[in-house]
Amino acid sequence: MSVLSSALVRVLTLLGVAAAFLLPTTAADASAPLRTHAAAKGKFIGTALATSQLANEASYRTIAAQEFSQVTAENAMKWESTEPNPGQFTFSGADQIVNFATQNNQQVHGHTLVWHQQTPGWVQSLGATQMRSAMQSHIAQVVGRYASNATVTSWDVVNEVFDENGGWRSSFWYNTLGQSFVADAFRAARAADPDAKLCINDYNVEGINAKSTAMYNLVSSLRQQGVPVDCVGFQSHLSIQYGFPNDMQQNMERFAALGVQVRVTELDVRMQMPRSSSKDTTQATYYRNVVNACLAVTACAGVTIWGFTDKYSWVPDTFSGEGAALIYDENYQQKPSYTAVHDALAGGTPTDTTPPSTPGTPTAGTVTSNSAALTWTASTDTGGSGLAGYNVYREQGATDTLLGQSTGASITLTGLSPSTQYQVYVRARDGAGNLSANSALATFTTESGPGGGGGCTAAGTVQTQWGGGYVVQPVTVTNTGTSAITGWTVTFTLPAGHTLVGSWNAGVTVSGQTVTAKNANYNGNLGPNATTSFGFQVARPSGDTQTPSGYTCA
Repeated sequence: MSVLSSALVRVLTLLGVAAAFLLPTTAADASAPLRTHAAAKGKFIGTALATSQLANEASYRTIAAQEFSQVTAENAMKWESTEPNPGQFTFSGADQIVNFATQNNQQVHGHTLVWHQQTPGWVQSLGATQMRSAMQSHIAQVVGRYASNATVTSWDVVNEVFDENGGWRSSFWYNTLGQSFVADAFRAARAADPDAKLCINDYNVEGINAKSTAMYNLVSSLRQQGVPVDCVGFQSHLSIQYGFPNDMQQNMERFAALGVQVRVTELDVRMQMPRSSSKDTTQATYYRNVVNACLAVTACAGVTIWGFTDKYSWVPDTFSGEGAALIYDENYQQKPSYTAVHDALAGGTPTDTTPPSTPGTPTAGTVTSNSAALTWTASTDTGGSGLAGYNVYREQGATDTLLGQSTGASITLTGLSPSTQYQVYVRARDGAGNLSANSALATFTTESGPGGGGGCTAAGTVQTQWGGGYVVQPVTVTNTGTSAITGWTVTFTLPAGHTLVGSWNAGVTVSGQTVTAKNANYNGNLGPNATTSFGFQVARPSGDTQTPSGYTCA
């Protein structure tokens, strides 16, 4: 293949073809490195690198060069590393990463420009005018240094702006500059490099939840305002004891519909120590699931693993008693998770065709007017891909309805109809998608209605608004009764011409201008005086300042 100029490499990268992908997209050899298989799929496979290990360990350098087509500087491009004092820039570590990638035909993802951590104290103490100026100058210098370098193709411009409930993180950036710092940062990055992909990045946004919906709404709003947000990064620091986000692909697809690229930026899968073969199997399933989700979404550019050897993982220092989160062990030996990533990228027929064993008969515990708690004896899986969880179905004859999914051998079904008989069964699923046979049926009837003394109220607060829309958060739901409630429904009216564009922490339907919000499966149970909340975003005609009215709760 002829040598391509750096300018052409840059153009191809911007079109979604990474520099490391400039190989024929023929079937890769089954034993080929990860990057070869990823290239054949039109994706990158990346890792985070540390400068000390690159300089001092041959095994580290060899694996990093051989297996990965993209690299991210673990710390060398952060603010404290590049501008520790005002106007005094140092790029020795960043240049080391870029030079290594250039030598090994890899692309570099810059990480990170604006973050509430690893930013020097002198920045945090500035007033609003000085802080905005410092931010813009920092971005101009750091991004500008590599703007003509074909190796550096993308940046995490803004990192971790939301709290776990989908509200704005109370960082020094937000507290001093308000929400506008995000748009300002992206505009400064675009001015410094008109060609780089500019990303917003966060953790716990890989599934559909309040935080990822807040991210979705922000990206949608910024792009409507012409702010150059090109891609969204899902960090994906996962843990096997918390279950896999099975709606990850669906979440990627809804962001892709906004016209942005998506990517997994910091993948690792930790476990409670000590490590065991069964934990390795579950971990491998999680890695496989992430890669498969990205492969299934055209707009997903690739997956970056946050490091590759357990020898240097950040996890044990951050999560007490947890570790073994990466695809190589402390001795640079490949783990089952490496094989899972390799085989997912290589494609072909799944090696696991053995379904899990049949679950035990479900037993109904607490049953209310709209929910039922079920437990059953767990399945086992011997096919190699690991037990991934369970599907619970309602028996209805020709077409059975999926009522819910769980990662363990229990579930609380919500949204059920009062005074209705349900017959349900359970099927186990493994990491390769195989489903077990149906369990035996369980039958239960939901109660006719909530107990006496129940009641609730709802009140909404406008969090932020602009010319073409607004966000209402929180809508606070309060149990005003003397006994617990197991579900709630809030209704309210949108002004004429207003359109709901997003919601979180509730299931929402719209009829005309009337909005009905029902509790999610995790926030319906409220004791006396207890509260929960949800939120939503609305688009409205320019110049219209009305907001919803008439919140009622039942």
